[in-house]
Amino acid sequence: MKNSKWSLKHFITYYNHRIVQLITACIVIMIVFFLVSFQNVSTETYEIEKFSAANQTIRSPITIENVKETERRIRNVVQSVEDHFEISEEVAEEQITYITEVFEAIEQIETGKIELDSNAEKLVSITDKTKYLEEIVHDDILMEVNSDTFKSLFQVKRDERVLAKELITTALYASYNSGVKVEEVDQTIKSLQQKLAYSTLDYSFVQSLHPLIAFSVKPNAFFSADQTNEAQQRARNSVEPVMIRAGEVIVEEGQLITNEIYEEMELTGLLNEERNFYPIVGLLILVCLIGLFLFIELQFQAKKSDFHFRKLIAITVLSVLMVVLMKVVSFYSTTVNPLYLVTPVAAVSMLLKILVNERFTIVLSIFYGVIGSVIFNANIPGLLNMEAGIFIIFSQLASIFFMATVKDKGSIIKSGLATSGINIATICLFLFLSFEKYTLFDYLMYGGYGFLSAIIATVLTLGMLPLFETGLGILSDIKLLALSSPNRPLLRKLLIEAPGTYHHSIMVANLSEASCEAIGANGLLARVAAYYHDLGKTIRPHYFIENQMGMKNPHDFIDPYQSAEIILQHPTDSAILLRKEKLPNEIIDISLQHHGTTLLKYFYFKAKEHKDNVKEEDFRYIGPKPRTKEAAVVSLCDSIEAAIRSLTNPNQQEIEKIVSSIFEDRLLDGQLNDSTLTFKELEQMRLVICETLKGIYHTRIQYPKDNNMKEAK
Repeated sequence: MKNSKWSLKHFITYYNHRIVQLITACIVIMIVFFLVSFQNVSTETYEIEKFSAANQTIRSPITIENVKETERRIRNVVQSVEDHFEISEEVAEEQITYITEVFEAIEQIETGKIELDSNAEKLVSITDKTKYLEEIVHDDILMEVNSDTFKSLFQVKRDERVLAKELITTALYASYNSGVKVEEVDQTIKSLQQKLAYSTLDYSFVQSLHPLIAFSVKPNAFFSADQTNEAQQRARNSVEPVMIRAGEVIVEEGQLITNEIYEEMELTGLLNEERNFYPIVGLLILVCLIGLFLFIELQFQAKKSDFHFRKLIAITVLSVLMVVLMKVVSFYSTTVNPLYLVTPVAAVSMLLKILVNERFTIVLSIFYGVIGSVIFNANIPGLLNMEAGIFIIFSQLASIFFMATVKDKGSIIKSGLATSGINIATICLFLFLSFEKYTLFDYLMYGGYGFLSAIIATVLTLGMLPLFETGLGILSDIKLLALSSPNRPLLRKLLIEAPGTYHHSIMVANLSEASCEAIGANGLLARVAAYYHDLGKTIRPHYFIENQMGMKNPHDFIDPYQSAEIILQHPTDSAILLRKEKLPNEIIDISLQHHGTTLLKYFYFKAKEHKDNVKEEDFRYIGPKPRTKEAAVVSLCDSIEAAIRSLTNPNQQEIEKIVSSIFEDRLLDGQLNDSTLTFKELEQMRLVICETLKGIYHTRIQYPKDNNMKEAK
């Protein structure tokens, strides 16, 4: 119970310590991100007086509406809207009807179609006709048209009268259709009179028609307040807000600071610092969001057995290096020459994938792209350079996905070349989507930037990887692959001095790698650790049965306690040799833990045959117990391979029985308590190990002996 409490306390202390480490790393990264990006969101202010000359070109730091200028344009547009009039068709129809009535009455009088009263005499003279016409036409006409006009109509020929009617009515229709305002009546009358004057009609006759024309023209277009208001509203809505865009030049160097320019500078916060607060708050929120999601992802990664403090340092260092590198490039990058395309961002993503893992690298690549869009915004607060952000993300994702497996340094070079292709494709995407026309030289130059970015990233990755592996002691796949080479001095030592142990280690490595891959652990680490786990046996190789080829067992001639001391010492001897050769701690730990605190049963029971008071502790390995999945896997596979090797001709049933018994024994002995293996993972391992061993120890064909072959001949 006491040990249980201590373990819980130890776990809580370790968990709190790990949380503090993660929070510290996130805070450091957030602070660096904020400090590097601060200049890109803070507005520079100027001490400038009106009507002075600007000593530099000043651009707007934000996008904002110039409300005063917008209102001025609205006023101008509204004032330019003409009054709208409503045209009365009734007035036009009435006046034209009056004129038509006069000419029709004259025509009927001339042709005798009008029936006179019985007492009336036949109309012969023009005077009589005129008097009769005055009696039958509308009174409104008589108020403005005198008898002389009527007489002139009777005096001319019928053709001239018909022509006069057509000219007057046609001109009236045209005028009334366009509308005749009150102030336009006189002008319209003169226009009609001129049309008749330019016709083929006799001038004196046209002069006599002036009163009739004056009568026919009346105003029919009346001011409409509703239509005028609607037109003004449409004009008001058509005015686009006057915007001062972020990055827009407000004043050129040497230009005079006018009132308008001064107002624009004041509006955009260039004359005071009251607007600086908001962009900084926005950056702070962005950095906090990145820090929050980074902490969540780090917590997820911390649950894995291979995640340790050294990797956290590498993440922090690479993140700082990334933003500092982008900041340095931003000093030389312009809109004309976007040097952010040369930034070797893929170097950080390749290093992170090798040193940490793919999932975490993808998450960080998105964060780097977001902060990069701020860093490369040409110091214009409120502006995000989305092209830079997209390029940074695509370049990193390409380097991650194309480096699917890290077998050697050649995979880094292949990933770099593939990344250069994605970089060029991304740059072409930007160029094709642009409205600007680019020459072939532009495509080659910008494409060269993308290619150069990938090449520099590859060189940096190859150069910096050993620094992280050696300086921080991080065990990468590339280093593991190098350690797995049979030409390594320690493995050659094992092969020459303890060949049986060497073969045993190879078998354990195969089983361990297959088991780890089945449960999602690091199979490569388990394989390499298995190669070295029994290196301590090279000190006294003949005391281990796999190396006793054709010789007597020396344990038959010594005390069980001495035998146990020799056997129990080999994990420690392995660790000593590995430390001496400066192998990674992960491999040393697995070598120390691969027997845990298991009981050396053979010599324990042999000792009990001679003594009654034998202490079990004297025949147990000193441990510690396996603390990672990989160590637990190697521990199980080591015992299983040794047990199967002891069988003369193992069959499938015997293999399954031995594997299950070893799993059960380790569980009951508590050897797997400190590892993170689950029962589901143990079952998956058991199935994989059984299948692998069945493939190794399958039934073989019994070939005939030499004597039988001779007899057959």
